[in-house]
Amino acid sequence: MDWEELPAEAWRGYQRPGFPAESWDDDNGVLRARGESERIDLISRNTYRNFVLSLEWRLPAKGNSGILYHVSEASDAAWQSGPEMQLLDDREHPDCKRPETRCGALYDLLAPEQGFFPADPTFKTAQLIVKDDRVEHWLNGMRVLSYSWSDPALRSKVAGSKFRDLPAFAQCRDGHLVLQHHGSDAWFRNVRIQKLS
Repeated sequence: MDWEELPAEAWRGYQRPGFPAESWDDDNGVLRARGESERIDLISRNTYRNFVLSLEWRLPAKGNSGILYHVSEASDAAWQSGPEMQLLDDREHPDCKRPETRCGALYDLLAPEQGFFPADPTFKTAQLIVKDDRVEHWLNGMRVLSYSWSDPALRSKVAGSKFRDLPAFAQCRDGHLVLQHHGSDAWFRNVRIQKLS
């Protein structure tokens, strides 16, 4: 199947009609969250069920961001419905102390199985593959995590986590993508998606 590019025009602010230029820049196809600005996540205008999302990303020292999927705008914040593939400076950000919040993790639920991703000036690659209830996280060509939402062990982790009181969390099977603004600079480029049947 063909790849679809996702330039700035493919995104808008979470629960907003247009691109949030007060919080994000579009510099010749490079999307940048401005860390000093209001935290407004970018949400895809379209929704996706089964897909491969591919992009390049970069963070500064102590940087934090993420890629969320199957997001519904019925909740106050994107993370309240959409699971997150964590993007993090694994050397200096405080979240690196917990495996479940390191770069490549299913945020706060499952630790990445391999990899260490400190911030540096170079762009890294990421792929998120979602096929029915199966999900894979890839960083720099390595599969760092694979899981299934039908796995009782994962559902048990959700039930014991901060997501347990959020009825919409991980319930949407055809939702938006989100590039997270988490209070630090974050750069994304060459964002594209391939729909899967």
